[in-house]
Amino acid sequence: MIATRRAVLRGIAAAMATPAVAIGTDADAAAWRALDEAATLPPDRALAALASLTDAGLGVGRRLDLAAARAGLMDDRALLDPALPPDVRFAWQVRRITGSDVTLATLSRDLEAAQRALTAAATPLFDRLGISGATIGARFERTWRDPRWRFVDDASGREQAVYAMRATLATIRLRLRGLIGSLPPACLDVGVRALDAAEVAANTSGYRTLPAPGVRGGYVVDLADITRRPRFTLPSVVAHELLPGHMAQMPMEALAHPHPLRLRYAAAFSEGWGIYAERLMATDGLFASPQDRLGHIHWMLFRIGRGRADVAIHVHGQGPDQAQAAMRETMGESAYFAPFATDIARIVAAPAIRAGEAWLPLYLTQARPRDRARWPAYHMALLRWGRIRTEQIAAAIHAERSLSDR
Repeated sequence: MIATRRAVLRGIAAAMATPAVAIGTDADAAAWRALDEAATLPPDRALAALASLTDAGLGVGRRLDLAAARAGLMDDRALLDPALPPDVRFAWQVRRITGSDVTLATLSRDLEAAQRALTAAATPLFDRLGISGATIGARFERTWRDPRWRFVDDASGREQAVYAMRATLATIRLRLRGLIGSLPPACLDVGVRALDAAEVAANTSGYRTLPAPGVRGGYVVDLADITRRPRFTLPSVVAHELLPGHMAQMPMEALAHPHPLRLRYAAAFSEGWGIYAERLMATDGLFASPQDRLGHIHWMLFRIGRGRADVAIHVHGQGPDQAQAAMRETMGESAYFAPFATDIARIVAAPAIRAGEAWLPLYLTQARPRDRARWPAYHMALLRWGRIRTEQIAAAIHAERSLSDR
């Protein structure tokens, strides 16, 4: 493979980064320099270096940078204790990349409840489609092999898949303003295409390209093994990878240019937003047919299953084989880009990441106003300043209201 998904994204992010930090005041510039210094220091020394800074004279972005840095550095300081029990260490690790609102008990409860709700929602949908099986996973396996929803494994089948994704994107565009608000034009200048022959030959994974002046952005989808991508799996991919997912969040973050310390200590937000975008479009009725709804549920079970495997392995000492068996029983089919064994190995090597990414969308859903008329302002508050920690959502909403009052 010539480039991994993460390597491609790092290159894109570097290309989109503003060459010189847009800082509006001397206080902003001083705060940025102090944060740069703190990023090179151990937690205690970094916190001491930031102790004298106040919010006075700082713009919204720098205030969020400073607060995220302090919170994350305190999490890092706690994690230096070698005597932490596994459950306490894991809780701090999740908190470090999501925010101070998470506890292990809350995370475990929310993930379990989400999985229960998803499997309960899937059962009548399988029944409507006449797909039986002893477990939810077995029913998904049968659905994957049903010829009603498989693309032909040739050029015409791949063209049909891309056309279907473009049609989904067009449908989402009509709903965006009422859900997200007025996105910058660059976020909307995105499309979808399949990997070309050279990329397929090089074993390239699907990847994103961020829009830039004169450059259209979008998602390049891997359809090399199209037999593993039934048409009902693709609408949720569009919501996650394009709009209102990563093509809303990532370009806006590039414009906001948060400090690297905020990126470090709100690391779960970007993927969490992509998953949240899928949930949002489900709430808005995008996945209308039983099979499309099942495709969305399968993606959500994948995210939740990863999070629960993360907890099971690192907190409860479950073996990788057991964790893999649990995911297989629930999902039946692995995600296209994440075979079960490969995914479990990643979870073993990187504790708390998948749990944080799976829990954050549940938190964002719970924090969302009940009044749909307030959703655009809520979502703009989450996106405008770049990724944020959960305890910063209220401050971001306040800043968004201040902008709208001007």
